[in-house]
Amino acid sequence: MSGNVEAKLAELGMTLPEVVPPLAAYQPAVQSGVYVYTSGQLPMVEGKLPVTGKVGAEVTPEEAKELARTCALNALAAVKSIAGDLDRVARVVKVVGFVASAPDFTGQPAVINGTSELLGEVLGDKGVHARSAVGVAVLPLDAPVEVEIQVELTEA
Repeated sequence: MSGNVEAKLAELGMTLPEVVPPLAAYQPAVQSGVYVYTSGQLPMVEGKLPVTGKVGAEVTPEEAKELARTCALNALAAVKSIAGDLDRVARVVKVVGFVASAPDFTGQPAVINGTSELLGEVLGDKGVHARSAVGVAVLPLDAPVEVEIQVELTEA
């Protein structure tokens, strides 16, 4: 039965966005064997960043957590562009989240929970993953958050 993941997104009041076009010389996602690796996904909404700046300064941790959810949706769109159907996701293997952080901000894991929680809500047990949450000085376009995911696919 196709469309279960996207039906779950709809049930949660979300829709899968269009794949965010690359900002430079890379692809939004690539497949190697049964794995799909996404490039870093910014929290773009309709081609724009809704908020810019450092978490713990211009951006609150709560705002950043919501932005991390947007990054997860963009990552799922990139996965679908390769897999054709998100129901082919056997599991999310790894999430790496980058948080543009004010010098004294140490809440990166709570911010990236936005991504982890969304993947769990949408994919259930298939969304459980290993993860890194890293604080960085600056991200492209002054984005507060960037997320990349690795997923394992079932056979087509």
